[in-house]
Amino acid sequence: MSAEFGDRGPQSKLSRWLRGRRPQEATGDGGREALLLAAASAGLPLAPAAYPAPGYRCSCDRVGCPTPAQHPVSFAWQTQSTTDHAQIERWARNQPQANFITATGMVHDVLDVPLEAGREALGRLLDAGIDVGPVAESDAGRMLFFTLTRGTPEDEDEWWPCELDCHPETMDEHPGLRWHCRGSYVLVPPARLTGDDQHVRWVRGPEHPLPDPLTLLEVLTDVGTRHADQETGPAQPAWPSRR
Repeated sequence: MSAEFGDRGPQSKLSRWLRGRRPQEATGDGGREALLLAAASAGLPLAPAAYPAPGYRCSCDRVGCPTPAQHPVSFAWQTQSTTDHAQIERWARNQPQANFITATGMVHDVLDVPLEAGREALGRLLDAGIDVGPVAESDAGRMLFFTLTRGTPEDEDEWWPCELDCHPETMDEHPGLRWHCRGSYVLVPPARLTGDDQHVRWVRGPEHPLPDPLTLLEVLTDVGTRHADQETGPAQPAWPSRR
């Protein structure tokens, strides 16, 4: 990606480029498998997920599904998630319409921000020469920054609790910056959402090394807070808190 990054702010050259760009996803079963296997090769553990059904419904057929086409198929998704290529190929071929989720908090976390804030933050990060790892964007209005995980220390007193931590059941409580870590998941590209031509796609693919989340957090929080202020008025920025 060789865009110039001299302009700053929401109308930077990168922001305009991202706004009009629809990153090309591989098509067909072979292309889908290749993208899933590339994610697995990068260490992202995968498991099958629901997919869109006719009439803006979810394939799980649950009446009033709260996250149609965006949740795992199995309740055992945390133990089922794997990077094993043979298993992922079997799932992809036996469930050709399925989306896939990647379980966070094992190898990687995901910093999940509103799309416009994410696009501006990505431009600022690249302009500053900060290493940015894989990044995906969702037509549901979110941008996903994949990072190394904070880990799972043996001593729980060493765990770094964060008010931004996001789990599947608390998604609605985090309209701004969400930090997916232990016990959470996100859709991994390529994925289809309910609605016409709605997808989750890579902006920067999984070949980019996972960065430390703290190298991205300040910019993501700063930009996200400013965007939230513009929409709802001044708000107290949310920062992680240590014990």
